[in-house]
Amino acid sequence: MYEDFKVTDRWTGEDLHCKWKGTVVAIATRHADATDIRFSVNDKPVWIAMPNLAWVEQKRRTGYVITDYLAAQTAGRYLLHAIQSGYDNGREMYTMTVEEVLDHANAVVKEVGRTDNLPSLPVINENIRPEDEMGIHLPGEPV
Repeated sequence: MYEDFKVTDRWTGEDLHCKWKGTVVAIATRHADATDIRFSVNDKPVWIAMPNLAWVEQKRRTGYVITDYLAAQTAGRYLLHAIQSGYDNGREMYTMTVEEVLDHANAVVKEVGRTDNLPSLPVINENIRPEDEMGIHLPGEPV
């Protein structure tokens, strides 16, 4: 679905390969109340910031939670639509609103029928630590 897809940029006509790379709770990395989903778009990092309040609001409205798999698919669907619509292409970070998260999550669940039908997220590389793969290191950590 949206963890690994190809799309054509609306303005440039360039073929883009978008691939999920990881999910990071941004409180730790950017001191933001968000969860960041990282994609590689033709080998360039693109982050989709999803407000953590969306998880609370999803549970309040529906009784269901946003799982890691659903978050990645939701961010991927948002990225696909952003590229197709030509929304400010070339950005390194996109920030979703709570309503956008809920709308895209709902659309993803409608596509698959139930969250247990979502594809599992790939292990990027068993031999590389996630923080090395994503280039995220805390001060004082070995690189």
